[in-house]
Amino acid sequence: MSRPWETLDAAETREGLLELRRRGDEFVILIGGRVLMNSALHLTEDAVAERACREVAGRPRPRVLRVLIGGLGMGYTLRAALDALPGSARVLVAEIDPVIVRWCQGPLAHLTGRALEDKRVQVEVADVGAVIATAAKEGAADPRRLFDAIVLDLYEGPREAHGGQGDPLYGRRALERARAALAPGGVLSVWSEDADAAFAERLRTAGFEVQRLRPGKGGPRHVVYLARASSSAAASRATPSRMAGGSTGAKPRSKASRRGASRPSRPPSRSPRQ
Repeated sequence: MSRPWETLDAAETREGLLELRRRGDEFVILIGGRVLMNSALHLTEDAVAERACREVAGRPRPRVLRVLIGGLGMGYTLRAALDALPGSARVLVAEIDPVIVRWCQGPLAHLTGRALEDKRVQVEVADVGAVIATAAKEGAADPRRLFDAIVLDLYEGPREAHGGQGDPLYGRRALERARAALAPGGVLSVWSEDADAAFAERLRTAGFEVQRLRPGKGGPRHVVYLARASSSAAASRATPSRMAGGSTGAKPRSKASRRGASRPSRPPSRSPRQ
């Protein structure tokens, strides 16, 4: 007989009750009764950061290497990024929900070796879309504000049902802003629940060379889009007035706020993350 889940903490949100539960050594984060994350399943969360960070880590550069992670989750994406980056790198985590930050500093901290305490890490409770827009605007005048890699690990990832062309994170203008926020040769790495051909085409239109990966073997395997800013795109970097001014409008949501997913004890409609 399996042990019951213990609720460690909960907070009301506009999308339902956000809960942190534990059963033995296993943790889950739920929203509205559906599992958002499971501590036993984080293969693709590791991959979305590791692939991008390893690619940029070894390159010579005249300034400090900067990485932006959108979505904190349980901290596994951050841990993978830190493991792939040199000690001189700087990682900014944009997480829109302060409750998630508190959990990763507290009951979940041991899962990632207390990644948030790493001296390279800065956490900003913010809309990652707004952070990208600011970097694109400021980076046009000061290249030190640009990122070498942007990692988006948000619930479900790009899906046409979330807005397609107009999506605040995965739509055409949003991807143009992301490209403008990257240093020359920078990498945008995006976790997706499944392949999305329209999203891949928008990446190409925005000036990226696109590689689609399915990490792992067998079972439900989610997708990582590795998008490299092409040299021609760098030459035609968009101006701040056209691409990066102001808010992105509808708030993009982090993994703890682009809510949903499967299983308090058994999965409902979608597969848990791998």
